[in-house]
Amino acid sequence: MAAEPEDAPAVAVTVVRTGGLAGLSRRWHAVGGEESDLVALVHRCPWDDCREDAAAPEGADRFTWSVSAVCGSEERHAELAEHDLDGPWRELVDAVRERARSVPAPQE
Repeated sequence: MAAEPEDAPAVAVTVVRTGGLAGLSRRWHAVGGEESDLVALVHRCPWDDCREDAAAPEGADRFTWSVSAVCGSEERHAELAEHDLDGPWRELVDAVRERARSVPAPQE
């Protein structure tokens, strides 16, 4: 296994929202160091409680949320229906979305 670069973030979280009225996808990504609140938020989420069928939207124009996190050597992924996005999940998604808004887009 290759060693991680010294400047690798302690945590990286990607959130993808799909569905809704237009069926479009939106993506947010945030990274943080060992002392980042993102590390604590990732650990608070009930990753093991996610059901495979949980992402099936109930009703028209609902969102589905895909949350992926790399925290050290641990990788986690969850698919959530809109009604499951509460508690620690909501806190994590809101934190990632807020951080993604505060980072300027890369120059091309």
